[in-house]
Amino acid sequence: MSTLFLLERAPTPLGEMLVVTDELGQLRALDWEDYAQRMHTLMQRQYKGQAYTVQHTSQRSSATDAVLRYFDGDMRAIEQLATCTGGTAFQRQVWQTLLTIPCGQTISYGELAERIHNPKAVRAVGLANGANPISIVIPCHRVIGSNQRLTGYGGGLPRKLWLLQHERAHTQQETECGQLPLALR
Repeated sequence: MSTLFLLERAPTPLGEMLVVTDELGQLRALDWEDYAQRMHTLMQRQYKGQAYTVQHTSQRSSATDAVLRYFDGDMRAIEQLATCTGGTAFQRQVWQTLLTIPCGQTISYGELAERIHNPKAVRAVGLANGANPISIVIPCHRVIGSNQRLTGYGGGLPRKLWLLQHERAHTQQETECGQLPLALR
């Protein structure tokens, strides 16, 4: 039996966003139109051995509504979204830990590895971060280099910078160290 995923397109200030939900309305993938192939590759890896079909829909989901509210400045809109991901147990552990980074704040990959009680797994944490199928909602963009500089983001560094500035502007919070990352100053 094949699982049906519904694909919506939503305009954002950073370009068209692809929103993939299942028939229960759970968010399964979120990525940018210009990274559609990467999104499909991540989905194939996550649901390896599972049959699924992606069908375009024009019916707007609650997930799309929440993402658009986030872009309009409601930072809390995405916090309670129903999500469902594949991935390995390690990846899901990293993604769950990403959800603990407060909006408007950043941490390093090393700190993320420490938070999962595996400080030597910095590279593995980075790879898991990059395999995140639900960008923004699982806030992989809030992870920066140990030197406080922006590093890697599947949607490109200009989008990562915009997202961090957007969140900072709408939360008026400083990072845990009391100052902005170098890239945001």
